[in-house]
Amino acid sequence: MVRAFFVVFVLFSNLIFSQKKLNLIPYPQKVNINEGFFTIPEIIMLNDNLPKSETEYLKKRLSSSVKFQNSKGSAANLVYSQLPKSNNSGMDEFYSLEISPKQIQIKSYTKQGYFLAIQTLIQLIETHKNDKKIPTLKIEDQPKFSWRGMHLDVCRHFFTVEEVKQYIDYLAMYKLNTFHWHLTDDQGWRIEIKKYPKLTQIGSKRKESMIGAYVDNTFDGKPYGPYFYTQEQIKEVVKYAQDRHITVVPEIEMPGHALAALSAYPELACTKGPFEPATKWGVFDDVFCPKEETFKFLENVLDEVMGLFPSQYIHIGGDECPKTRWKECAHCQELIKKNNLKDEHGLQSYFIHRIEKYVNSKGRKIIGWDEILEGGLAPNAAVMSWTGIKGGVEAAKSGHFAVMTPGSYCYFDHYQGDPATEPNAFGGFTPLDKVYSYNPIPEELNAEQAKYILGVQANLWTEYILDFKQVQYMVFPRLMALSEVGWGTSDPKNYKEFEGRVINQFKVLDKMNVNYAKSIYNVSGKVIAANNGTAYELSTSQNPAGIRYTVDGTEPNANSQGYKNPISVSKSMTIKSAYFENGQLKSAVSSQQFMTSKTTGKKITLEQQPNENYSFGGAFTLVDGIIGNTRQLGKTWLGFQGKDVVATIDLGQKTQFSEVYFNTLENKGSWIHRAKSAQIFVSDDNKNFKMIKEIGKDEILNAKGKINLNVGNQNSKYIKLKIENAGVIPAGNPGADSKAWLFVDEIGVN
Repeated sequence: MVRAFFVVFVLFSNLIFSQKKLNLIPYPQKVNINEGFFTIPEIIMLNDNLPKSETEYLKKRLSSSVKFQNSKGSAANLVYSQLPKSNNSGMDEFYSLEISPKQIQIKSYTKQGYFLAIQTLIQLIETHKNDKKIPTLKIEDQPKFSWRGMHLDVCRHFFTVEEVKQYIDYLAMYKLNTFHWHLTDDQGWRIEIKKYPKLTQIGSKRKESMIGAYVDNTFDGKPYGPYFYTQEQIKEVVKYAQDRHITVVPEIEMPGHALAALSAYPELACTKGPFEPATKWGVFDDVFCPKEETFKFLENVLDEVMGLFPSQYIHIGGDECPKTRWKECAHCQELIKKNNLKDEHGLQSYFIHRIEKYVNSKGRKIIGWDEILEGGLAPNAAVMSWTGIKGGVEAAKSGHFAVMTPGSYCYFDHYQGDPATEPNAFGGFTPLDKVYSYNPIPEELNAEQAKYILGVQANLWTEYILDFKQVQYMVFPRLMALSEVGWGTSDPKNYKEFEGRVINQFKVLDKMNVNYAKSIYNVSGKVIAANNGTAYELSTSQNPAGIRYTVDGTEPNANSQGYKNPISVSKSMTIKSAYFENGQLKSAVSSQQFMTSKTTGKKITLEQQPNENYSFGGAFTLVDGIIGNTRQLGKTWLGFQGKDVVATIDLGQKTQFSEVYFNTLENKGSWIHRAKSAQIFVSDDNKNFKMIKEIGKDEILNAKGKINLNVGNQNSKYIKLKIENAGVIPAGNPGADSKAWLFVDEIGVN
């Protein structure tokens, strides 16, 4: 009986052991954990057939933990076998890693596969460097997606060659294989072009830079630059990336985002200028004029670029190109007539087609932001879908390749924690769990169309990122989530398990002196509907029993109320919360103010949904009792581009009220305009509505977006608000001729 119990116990223990996940990111496709351990020796003996460059990388990464020595035959701890190349179609990144009690064996078809295996081995050794015991196992692994990318904007703020190399190292650590280098924009031209020296003499510096929140319109008064990379430095970075099996894709913006180039060569514009590199962030009307000398200029630039970057794809931008100058330009209008183009959007398509034809003639392909779909996509172009997933869906359905990088999941310049406790950022709200939840294959695609999705990429725009420490902060730990999404092994249902592996990786980042964000340690709050309005649900990556909170606005301490259940919000209040361990504060203090009304927590429906970049919380955000911060486009606003807001609120029963309020934003530099008008309706059956109030643009402007209306004595069950979008942005404004954004928050009645 005792013997039988022992056998069952051992079998149960082995089952538990085999089910426990390894501390690896990205997690491999197939893992079998066996009994026993490989004991990490003081000196790891290396077989003499290991790929040299990749093995030198291994030795350098682990130089502080392990020593290495070359060996031959059976004495080697680490051995390598190259699989026969005849069987490796689509398997360049495949590897197997088998660890027995005596030996580590790697197999792959290519050096790239070996390098990926090395990354897995490094993580295993780092995890077990203290106990010196790695479980015996077999891993068979390869990524789901061929494009696993990170982008870096060096135009708004510049980063040195050494910093760019560090960035590439981060990609290599987590098995990303594409570095998208954004080298030209309105605020700076960052690549030496020998045929056009003024691009860096003039275009690589600006007289000052915007600082603080965009709405402050404040500048530092300090010259910025000249900052650029010489061609020798470019070659150095490309070689550094190649040694880590990372492809560098350069981006040369056209036809928009061209002010830095036009400052150097104003004859390439539709007007005479003069121009200067932009000191503000945003979008500007002056763009490349599609005349022959412009195309010759761009062809010459691209010749030098393609000579430096061996990548299959060259990124040509194509985004956010205002058509204002083209509409006013006689040459552009004649070109539209001559080529039977429909309009200026057709002219943009003509521009992209011309550039693609030239790039194709050099044996390369173009990729551009999803605006290159305007007027018709060039024959061989690939699309980088950033404004949402629509561009990627359209491209894939028409047989074009696409890289998915929607802002709502993949823009790492967005806030990743409570904006009140985070550094100034562009806006949005993209925490770690949201990145991890992303599936790059849109549901709209069938299996055949899905083959055109090359992969996924995250972007780091640097308007509000002043130095490399902040680059690290915005990238980590979100890069880890992107890594697992791109590898194809993410499991959003088990996010907490992934979060545990992330926290384990922090030890490695600490050792590397990386300034990663610790937002996941902070207490986060979520408003949920409750019987008497709303409740505030708190969570943390740590033990929730350590959360302490107050509801009177005072700072929480170790003796404050312990969190057990969602906190009822039945009246206006301020909830402050923090995480404590052994009586010590271990997180930032999170603060949330609530202003309740008769709509708070009530059922609300929207006729049109917000843009996915600004949709956190959905329609419920408009009745959650939280007033949006006018300085931060974080998680408290809903944003609608080119759409009206039509919201219907079910008050539950006939309710008396006499006041209605709501808020809108204005930030014209970001294409955000006040509403054009607003109408308020009431109903008792949700079918027949009566308008009780209407206001126009002047009243909204005079109220500076904080609308508080007396509607007389009302007694109704339903209230509907129609808030009219400003429509097309008028000439003379940033983003002219584009659809305006309408940002709306809290709808309340009293």
